[in-house]
Amino acid sequence: MAGRLDGKAALVTGAGSGIGRATAQRFAEEGAHVVACDLRPKTAQETAALIGGDALGLGVDVTDRASIRAVVEATVERFGGLDVLVCNAGVTIVGSVMDLTEDQWDTELDTNLKSVFLCAKEAWDHLAARGGGSILSTASMAGQWAIPADAAYCASKAGLIMLTKCMALDGAKQNIRANCVCPGFTNTPMIDGYFDAQDDPDASRRFAIGLHPLGRMGEPLDHANAFVYLASDEASWVTGLELNVDGGITCGIWGG
Repeated sequence: MAGRLDGKAALVTGAGSGIGRATAQRFAEEGAHVVACDLRPKTAQETAALIGGDALGLGVDVTDRASIRAVVEATVERFGGLDVLVCNAGVTIVGSVMDLTEDQWDTELDTNLKSVFLCAKEAWDHLAARGGGSILSTASMAGQWAIPADAAYCASKAGLIMLTKCMALDGAKQNIRANCVCPGFTNTPMIDGYFDAQDDPDASRRFAIGLHPLGRMGEPLDHANAFVYLASDEASWVTGLELNVDGGITCGIWGG
């Protein structure tokens, strides 16, 4: 039985853990040819080995255009083209405007926002050459709701949501669709680091869980499944979407 992404060539950044790894695995299960990319080459290779088949694991620095170009070209060489780009790599550095250093601000904006611009720029012509394709990104509910002491992360994700909409308009005539997934609090190594940076990590985690009407934090698979839909032909008339996969957290004030 053909999968929902059968024969599509997909490149996933930040694929070494969490949402990225789950997405790379789900894409492969649905028949895609997957290039799993991570800042740590060994971790990317481990992800590709876990996926099996013809998956390729490559190291990439998503803040460096030459590094991005290399993995895009490797994808095209290996699989004959590129159909889906998933920009999932990201970092979170806890701090208010008064707490963050300029270097920390630049690191977060470069990794979470500028990287998507660079990845899309390198992938664009290859997507167009296939008659269109899909640019997907991991945004966040933090791009819609402000979070105290998380200024750079919130700003980067809000920018990413608007960048997605701009790319949707700019790519429409070439049938290049752009969409993003906005997770709520999700069990990943990144969120573990966020909680660890709080004064009381356990209390912070309990508070975060209580914010979600569905009564739990998300799992990477919740978001991977959303990416499968957005990458598939089922979403061929969907572009410019910020898809909330957040347990209801952005519905409004929740009394528990």
